[in-house]
Amino acid sequence: MALKEITEKAKPAKILAVSKLQPAEKVRILYAQGQRLFGENYVQEALEKQSVLSDLPDIQWHLIGHLQKNKAKMVVGKFHLIHSVDSLELAQVISRQCEQKGVRQNILIQVNLAGEASKEGFSAETLESQWADLTKLPHLHIYGLMTMPPLTETGAEVRPYFAELRRLRDRLKAATDTTVHPLNELSMGTSHDYPVAVEEGATIVRLGTILFGERPAKG
Repeated sequence: MALKEITEKAKPAKILAVSKLQPAEKVRILYAQGQRLFGENYVQEALEKQSVLSDLPDIQWHLIGHLQKNKAKMVVGKFHLIHSVDSLELAQVISRQCEQKGVRQNILIQVNLAGEASKEGFSAETLESQWADLTKLPHLHIYGLMTMPPLTETGAEVRPYFAELRRLRDRLKAATDTTVHPLNELSMGTSHDYPVAVEEGATIVRLGTILFGERPAKG
């Protein structure tokens, strides 16, 4: 499916092209077709691609993979949006690193709605109980929430998780100063289920395979 067709199908959500493990040349090809948002999972790979592709002036890099606290200093100020802030402790570390570098960082809060042990993220209950502490961190702008629901046979099976994330965001937004923390974004949906995510309010869909084809194994 061509990028233009996918973009139309995903509207009004923005497409984040998941370029992890893909060569920089493939990023250039999609960029030439009009794609501007690219998501990376691995910090070192992402920083290397940023360097190689630094001649693309309006490219926008997002970090979507799990971020270890000891790598926070490597990423603050380097990404338009970090999707995977999965604990209060990590948010605190990022805020401290921002203070040291004199920057502010846009983030999303990762929520593990299914309680899967294999995935990182706040439970809905923990997020709501720690929300006041998160929103007090002085160097962060919380732009919204992200989730990765269980892998299922059809996208329809994950609709309840997408709907739940939207409701959670709406509850938090009602109690938040949105001039500091806009809470407009819902990062949810992949190549497998993005049409359902868009129907449930996704503003960013993370598409890899449908844009790049199968990715090579990580070496």
